[in-house]
Amino acid sequence: MTETIAGIDIPDTKLAHEATELVHKASTPLLFDHSRRVFLFASLKGRYRGIEADPELLYVGAMFHDLGLTEHYRRTDQRFEVDGADLARDFLLDHGRSAADARAVWLGIALHTTPGIPDHLEPETALVSLGVETDVLGMDLDQVTAEEIAAVVAAHPRPDFKNNILRAFYEGMKDRPDSTFGTMNDDVLAHFAPGFTRADFVDIITGSAWPE
Repeated sequence: MTETIAGIDIPDTKLAHEATELVHKASTPLLFDHSRRVFLFASLKGRYRGIEADPELLYVGAMFHDLGLTEHYRRTDQRFEVDGADLARDFLLDHGRSAADARAVWLGIALHTTPGIPDHLEPETALVSLGVETDVLGMDLDQVTAEEIAAVVAAHPRPDFKNNILRAFYEGMKDRPDSTFGTMNDDVLAHFAPGFTRADFVDIITGSAWPE
């Protein structure tokens, strides 16, 4: 039976069920519920803005977007966003989706902490960022009704979410601080990690090896 939350159908396909199982096993309840809310808010924002996406692709993008923060899947040699993007791409290709489909989802996950760019790309790319911005930053909440918000949160609660998600970000990035350069992620390390110093873009340019 198809599960419906706030008027949004959770994709009822083999691929979606396997994505749910994978993320449920790898994630904490915090990240699992967050990822489901991202899909729901992304779908609701898409409905409001007239953006149509493939629900199955959007579901995988939303569900995989924070896998790079999990103990099982996080690496130390690249941004956490790329961890999840790579996993989603391989998952989709293994399940017979096209390279173009996998690329759209890869971009949605890789760019979900890079504001201003996803909006100009494929719907499956743009909507993941819109869902994240809604759940984490509370952006454009007026595009979702109070009844829809209540239904989403009832299905996937967010107890002390602001503090808990910040701690999850830190735990997922503390062993790869250099990967946060040029992103909002270094704000998290600056908040939690004693002695962390942001790299300064101007200093890098003026101190480069070029002689002029």
